[in-house]
Amino acid sequence: MADSLLDPRTIRELAAELDLRPTKQRGQNFVHDANTVRRIVAASGITPDDVVLEIGPGLGSLTLGLLEVAAHVHVIEIESSLARRLPRTVADRLPAASEKLTVTEADAMDVTELPGPQPTAVVANLPYNVSVPVLLHVLARWDSIRTGLVMVQLEVADRLVAPPGSKVYGVPSAKLAWYADSARVGTVPPKVFWPIPNVDSGLVRMTRREPPPTTATRQEVFAVVDAAFAQRRKMLRGALAGIFGSSADAAGALEAAGVDPQARGEVLGIAEFARIAEQVALRR
Repeated sequence: MADSLLDPRTIRELAAELDLRPTKQRGQNFVHDANTVRRIVAASGITPDDVVLEIGPGLGSLTLGLLEVAAHVHVIEIESSLARRLPRTVADRLPAASEKLTVTEADAMDVTELPGPQPTAVVANLPYNVSVPVLLHVLARWDSIRTGLVMVQLEVADRLVAPPGSKVYGVPSAKLAWYADSARVGTVPPKVFWPIPNVDSGLVRMTRREPPPTTATRQEVFAVVDAAFAQRRKMLRGALAGIFGSSADAAGALEAAGVDPQARGEVLGIAEFARIAEQVALRR
């Protein structure tokens, strides 16, 4: 099966055929190493029962690896030339899997429906510049997704999996924790990409779990998270004064939620943010 995956020469030939010049604006870096692709697929834990969603398949390196294993692969690709070429690449290199591929040409942030079987896993090399919003959008939209593995810039990977109290814990960490348990399960060096990025990448594995029990909506909880981190050095009673009307009102609400008003957002877990959001609803 090694022949089915893309190698550096084939990737350059495809790029030349499409007159493709990878752009920083879209965060395009294509994996050209078959061993790395197989490692990502293995680390994702997908099985022959899974329907996989891949964002930004590019020239199809990872897509081919996913099609070797999964029952079906949905890809969302914003670039028209890439979206049109991908089915042909699959037909050429893995013809038996052609029927298992569905291509949606769109901006992933605009997609709210997929035809056919619904995804049970997300596995993607996410464009560096939009990785967090795209991942959160996908998890919010498809609760059928139970597991996932994304490759992102190493710094972003560390932020996504950071626990409360760590230096890089912030909005991405708290919001991802609403949906899933997560862990960094590997790093990927720049040399396996074309063009070569100037940073390492990290692999983040996710397992869906129930959000914390709360009467607040996800949107209400996320509004509190955003406010708490808008000014990182501020105590919560100050950071949330705008939401509650005043610093004194915020302090009262925080105490009622069992949270120290002098604490900072960096030390709170998602369950505590949910308790604060409940106080917002109670005080309207």
